Amino acid sequence: MSPAAVPPVGARIRAARLERGTSLRALAREIGVSASLVSQIETGKSQPSVSTLYAITTALGISIETLFDAGEAAAAMSPVAGGPGAVLHALAAFATDPGRRIGPVVTPDEREVLELDSGVVWERLGHVPGTDVDFLLVTYRPGGASSSSGGLMRHTGTEYGYLTSGELVLTLGFDEYSLRHGDAVCFESTTPHRYRNDGDVPAVGVWFVFSDT
Repeated sequence: MSPAAVPPVGARIRAARLERGTSLRALAREIGVSASLVSQIETGKSQPSVSTLYAITTALGISIETLFDAGEAAAAMSPVAGGPGAVLHALAAFATDPGRRIGPVVTPDEREVLELDSGVVWERLGHVPGTDVDFLLVTYRPGGASSSSGGLMRHTGTEYGYLTSGELVLTLGFDEYSLRHGDAVCFESTTPHRYRNDGDVPAVGVWFVFSDT
C-alpha cells in the first residue's frame, strides 16, 4: 500500500452498519448529523472529520483500527462497487483485521494513511494482534481541527499524545491549553475535547488511544 492510498473507510462503515441492521437515517440521528452526510461518507464522496469518525465507530461498536486494512479484501471493496459482494469483502476484512500484525518495523513508505475532513491526516504506525490501541502519527494542517463544526468530541478510551512539531490548541472540558513542540497530553477520552491548529505550519505528533471496549 502506497503512502497516498486511502483505505475504503466509507465502504467499511456501510458494511458495519448493514451488519448491525441499522438504517442510514437511524445512524445519522444517533450521531447528530444529516443522513446526506452519512451517505456521502459511505459512498466516498466526503471524508469524515475526526469527531464524526469517532461518533460513527462508537455508535456501530467498531474500533478505529478496523478502518485500516492494507489487504486484498480492502482493495477489492471499492466504495463505488456496491452490492452484496462488496459487503461480504468488508465483513471478511473486519473479521481478519484484529489478527493482522503491522511491524515490528514500519518504514515511512509502508504506513497506511487516512486523510480526514478539515485538514487532519492519520498515519498508522503499527499494530500488535490482540490489542485495541490506535498508534498514530497525526498531522493537523494549518487551520485544521478535529471537528469541522467547532463542536467537542468524546469517545471511549484513554488518550496520550506527544507533539513533535508545530502548535495545537486543545480544548478539554471547560479548559483550553496551548500545546507546543515537546508538550505531551493524557486524559480520559470521554472528556469532551477538540484539537485545532491556529498556526501557519503543520502540527505533527504521535498519539496513542487505548480503547476500553
